[in-house]
Amino acid sequence: MMEKLKKGFHKVFNPMTITGILILIQAVYVWEFLFNLARYSPYISAVITVGAVIMALYIVWRDDNPAYKMGWLMIICLMPILGALLYLFYGNKRPAKPLIRRLEPCEQKHRQDLEQTESLDEIQCARLGGIVNYLSKHGPYPAWKNTKTSYYSLGDDAYPQLLADLEKAEHTIFMEYFIISEGEMWRGIFDVLKRKAAQGVDVRLIYDDLGTLPTMPKAFLKELRGAGIKVHAFNPLRPIISLVYNNRDHRKMTIIDSYICHTGGYNLADEYINAEVRFGHWKDTGLRLEGDAVWNYTVMFLTMWNAFVPTEEDFEAYRPHVHHPEAFAGDGIVQPYSDTPLDEENVGESVYLEILNQAKDYVYIFTPYLVVDNEMLTAMTMAAKRGVDVRLVTPGIPDKKMVFKLTRSYYRPLIKAGVRIYEYTPGFIHAKSFVSDDQIGVVGTINMDYRSLYLHFECATMMIGCEALKELKADCFDTFDRSKEILPKDLRQNFFGILFEGLLRALSPMM
Repeated sequence: MMEKLKKGFHKVFNPMTITGILILIQAVYVWEFLFNLARYSPYISAVITVGAVIMALYIVWRDDNPAYKMGWLMIICLMPILGALLYLFYGNKRPAKPLIRRLEPCEQKHRQDLEQTESLDEIQCARLGGIVNYLSKHGPYPAWKNTKTSYYSLGDDAYPQLLADLEKAEHTIFMEYFIISEGEMWRGIFDVLKRKAAQGVDVRLIYDDLGTLPTMPKAFLKELRGAGIKVHAFNPLRPIISLVYNNRDHRKMTIIDSYICHTGGYNLADEYINAEVRFGHWKDTGLRLEGDAVWNYTVMFLTMWNAFVPTEEDFEAYRPHVHHPEAFAGDGIVQPYSDTPLDEENVGESVYLEILNQAKDYVYIFTPYLVVDNEMLTAMTMAAKRGVDVRLVTPGIPDKKMVFKLTRSYYRPLIKAGVRIYEYTPGFIHAKSFVSDDQIGVVGTINMDYRSLYLHFECATMMIGCEALKELKADCFDTFDRSKEILPKDLRQNFFGILFEGLLRALSPMM
């Protein structure tokens, strides 16, 4: 009964439904204003105007990105009632108070577990050392040597290795995902998890309620708990209590025995391994880490877990060497990090900007969505103008048509500046990857849009001098060859098309 109720709430209280209801309210107001409340219209208009001005001043006062604020100001100016209500629902980047009360104390408590203890004197390049220091202090997530990195250009390739590593688990399996969907991929994983839980392995799973609820059967939770798997749904839908659902757990990680971690862009659903075709061929990227750097992911997971499933456990019991006393191999510096809406530090965007600003030879980027602010747009165009080979790959077959049109609206200034843009012809590219100058790269969950950069809980791995960077670069050239390069002649647009793109940009904070 509860599952039916939750699914019903999801249908009623999803962003599109709420937006539709608010548009209806705005329309009703206009109707009443024009036909029934003409006598009081000056007073009503005055109240609405004052309210809109107050809301606008509040938005200007907030320490948000200017492009983010500009979009909301335009919406409120055009539609005062609708715009103000939409901002209350979607505009505040801070999580709901219950989330803050649980997460902030736990994160503060375990900051000491993330102190930089490794000496990284071998970073000769000052600019790379600067990025490492930034993440160590403001992430805060330390950088590590003694970690082996393996790159996967497709979820199809990562999945067999993930199953093999799960089969070898002897002590712990920690998993955290935005989407889990019934199908071949999940059933293969669940079969292993059931066996491991029966063998006494500590199996825990965090999934995002909004991301997973529509895709799983009613008995999902019952089946998991019946198999001895500990489970927590992040920010579950409780529409009667709260309508603040902007902040989702968009992270993806599987941590095995505290020294192996699988992470990247793929969720646990069949399209991510091309067992189901939704938008053509699905391309994603990921990493397998083995070694000291897995500690950062372990702390991310345990901090989230203990915030909502309080347990008195010592994180030291989950250090990588507890179950692997031998030294780990390593080929560079690995620095996993998380980005969170709990603070005012936009870590994910700052890392991307720093890579672009410091690049000398090239920056190659995979992203499914390109909904960027002025700082990101300027960083990409300036890098290209100073001679850096900047290339982006976006989807050839989109999963969200309006977001794809918005993505394309940014092509013109980028191409004009010298950025080369490719659309992945075989289908949808869901990867979120950067690689630059054969020295530094990032693979993770962080899209180049407002939701990933400002609203969601995200994770990524920065690598310096790792072998995986060569594989990532080679994958970029293979992907360029399989994609269509967008040329200026492909961007011809009529007047109404330009107006429509402008409207999409104004609404971009909600997309």
